Amino acid sequence: MASLAVLLLILSAARASNAAAVRVGLTRVHSNPDVSATEFVRGALRRDMHRHARFARELASSGGRTVAAPTRKDLPNGGEYIMTLSIGTPPLSYPAIADTGSDLIWTQCAPCGSQCFKQAGQLYNPSSSTTFGVLPCASSVSMCAALAGPSPPPGCSCMYNQTYGTGWTAGIQSVETFTFGSTPADQTRVPGIAFGCSNASSDDWNGSAGLVGLGRGSMSLVSQLGAGMFSYCLTPFQDANSTSMLLLGPSAALNGTGVRTTPFVASPSKAPMSTYYYLNLTGISVGTTALSIPPNAFALRADGTGGLIIDSGTTITSLVDAAYQQVRAAIKSLVTLPVADGSDSTGLDLCFALTSETSTPPSMPSMTLHFDGADMVLPVENYMILGSGVWCLAMRNQTIGAMSTLGNYQQQNVHLLYDIHKETLSFAPAKCSTL
Repeated sequence: MASLAVLLLILSAARASNAAAVRVGLTRVHSNPDVSATEFVRGALRRDMHRHARFARELASSGGRTVAAPTRKDLPNGGEYIMTLSIGTPPLSYPAIADTGSDLIWTQCAPCGSQCFKQAGQLYNPSSSTTFGVLPCASSVSMCAALAGPSPPPGCSCMYNQTYGTGWTAGIQSVETFTFGSTPADQTRVPGIAFGCSNASSDDWNGSAGLVGLGRGSMSLVSQLGAGMFSYCLTPFQDANSTSMLLLGPSAALNGTGVRTTPFVASPSKAPMSTYYYLNLTGISVGTTALSIPPNAFALRADGTGGLIIDSGTTITSLVDAAYQQVRAAIKSLVTLPVADGSDSTGLDLCFALTSETSTPPSMPSMTLHFDGADMVLPVENYMILGSGVWCLAMRNQTIGAMSTLGNYQQQNVHLLYDIHKETLSFAPAKCSTL
């Protein structure tokens, strides 16, 4: 399987009634077609574990402003999604990781010295744009508003230092005009977008020039556009040629048969948990068998630990250990193939050996995630992954911080709608390549 870095190309945008409607095409990038499925999974799992380990450390501490976001690993391509947009006047196009698990929008800015990472395109230069401005400390989207007080000193600017998993970035909060649209005919310019102008970053952002947050906070692109809702539909990982889709604003509406809706759980007030999209997962079934998972296994506790989030920046779903062991046992009982040690090749815990006689995996029942008021049915290709001679459960146990995550591998061919106003997630099975 080729690697899964994805390039988001803005196709069209409209702005009306303080809401933006943006249609975004997602195309897989194959800068290194030699990366196998097992190499991809091993690298993605390593990245996911770094992310959760960082979350646990920050949850245990009382200070610092930290958010969780996808970071690059030692493979040429990862499971991140890259959004291409333009900033400034004249507009300069740049690619940035799109992430539902963070809020801040940022890109590297000139002048940028030895602490900046190398990027393919030119750096955004504030002095070359006629619409650049420094964000006032008192702004509602300033990270320093609470510290600055009601009457910040004249010229007060907000410096930030954000940490993401294994990476970080630092700079000054600014405002600019963002341009959406791939051609002059469909371009729409949106002024006054708050973003981070970074002049120092770790070398963990290979293939991008920054990040676009799509989280629940006021600084995210979704909030600043007044979109109200957004949706996306991810084509199967094995499909290297089809186009997926991301929609923001009114065009993101999800209608038709088979649509299920579940409410978001209120996020804790403390960062980084405040930006996550939490769901109430009440149980899991494999086929018609409901697994014996403790009823409070996925509960979000008062101290901010536990719970389950849905995230575009995590690839492999992680389940709290009490639930994962039940899933693992159920899958193992259904598969008659010999168990293989996949820890070195994939990093996954449960794998089965394939031989020339059993090169095709056996048929398996679907897995159902029971959310509050809505069931999400996962076909076998959404929870098992085929690698080099092995067939593995594409899930892992989560013990650090005890927060479970629904990753993007399990979101294949599911159209997901995040309704910010109604505080709900709606979803329906779909052939994402046709949207």
